[in-house]
Amino acid sequence: MKKLFYKLCVTLVIGPMCIYVSNIIYTKYFYKKDLELFDAKMLLQLDSLQYNSDVLYFAESSNGTAANSDTCLLSISQMMDTLSPLKINAIEHGAVHAKTFLHLIQNIKSDAKVKTIIVTLNSRSFGAPWINSKLETNISQANVLYENKWPIYKRIKLILNAYDNQSVQLRDLKLEKNWSNDFLNVSKEFPYKTVRQWDNAMANGTYLLPNGDWDLPKITLACHYIKTYAFSIDTLNNPRIKDFDEIVTVAKQKNLKLIFHLLAENVQYADSLVGKELHHIMQENKQLLMDRYSRKGAIVVNSFDLVNGKDFIDQDWTTEHYNQNGRWLLAKNVLKQIK
Repeated sequence: MKKLFYKLCVTLVIGPMCIYVSNIIYTKYFYKKDLELFDAKMLLQLDSLQYNSDVLYFAESSNGTAANSDTCLLSISQMMDTLSPLKINAIEHGAVHAKTFLHLIQNIKSDAKVKTIIVTLNSRSFGAPWINSKLETNISQANVLYENKWPIYKRIKLILNAYDNQSVQLRDLKLEKNWSNDFLNVSKEFPYKTVRQWDNAMANGTYLLPNGDWDLPKITLACHYIKTYAFSIDTLNNPRIKDFDEIVTVAKQKNLKLIFHLLAENVQYADSLVGKELHHIMQENKQLLMDRYSRKGAIVVNSFDLVNGKDFIDQDWTTEHYNQNGRWLLAKNVLKQIK
């Protein structure tokens, strides 16, 4: 029994020491390489920007994407910076969502200069196509490295595949299940109760050319809008709700002024291509997000209906990419709240 006791004592002492030493070695020689390998370089940006910024703007591709025709290539955050006496910098990466922003905000140190954070509130990110995106595995991988934990612990998680690494096939099945089974919040008179029913009906020759042929580009775009925006946010089960709720909590703990920027969606095209039912669903989701996070103490900047349809860069897809006219509108709208 004494030998067993001594062995346990040695293990309890040596084990943590080995982990401690391993963490020092890994952090010094391998950690930055892994941040680049797994596309988690925003953590390196945060390490410096949190100490020389008054405001940090956390965003996906909506911030910096510019149109080929733009004469001004400034991002939304750069436009804000030029108009404000405050130093405003951005932490951004295409296709990321609130889970990534949450981990990054958790890494803001107590002695950082930044006291205000702006987080893009992208209503599209609450929908099934984004939640079940084929990019989610890579994003989840990077999110492990964004966690506010010892680097060696995060590396072990990656080795053990302790993150959301579902196959693309499984994600597609979940997406189709959402589209086929989730009922839409529409009037009783509206004939389509699910996304799949609505999408199939829209795809069946809804728009015709003068010669009688199907107008396939227009039909395809209308179907994109249905599959992207025809959903009602379930506040009990939607993972993005959980992420944004936690961002509110962390910001309060760190005494950070929190602003959610509710991004502009192309409501004009949704209305004209699909109709008032889709427009109504989008507006309901907008109001839900504004009400929920205003009640929780965040400032919500509403840019949802601010940008004209023609000022969206992608005219054949559904994104939050704006030309310079749209970006200036959003920058000025957010800046009002910072002032």
